[in-house]
Amino acid sequence: MVVDTCILIEHLRAKDKITTKLFRITGEYDLYISSVVTYELFIGAPTPERQKEIIELTKGMTALPLTDEVAMKAAEIYQNLKKKNKLIGHHDILIAATCLVFELPVATSNKEHFKRVDDLKVLR
Repeated sequence: MVVDTCILIEHLRAKDKITTKLFRITGEYDLYISSVVTYELFIGAPTPERQKEIIELTKGMTALPLTDEVAMKAAEIYQNLKKKNKLIGHHDILIAATCLVFELPVATSNKEHFKRVDDLKVLR
């Protein structure tokens, strides 16, 4: 299961961690993180303390790289969504492409965006 940025941010902000979606899926799925998610998390982490929190939170997740295959799949997704006039953000397209290339579902709160991507499994 690829964990989207919003799921991780929700967990970081939560006072009661056991109420988060990340807490609920940990142990139930093998967790993965896209390079794009790592980027999104760290641009929002201006302090060393916040960066340490992110590293600690994601250390048990397998990192998935942004490969040429992922980039080409993202371009294909972009073209398909553009034809349908249903574009989503570039970061979400790259995360979706990562999921498809590595044949993994995504855990996200942005279900409306991700369900526009053909063949992508979105955690319900």
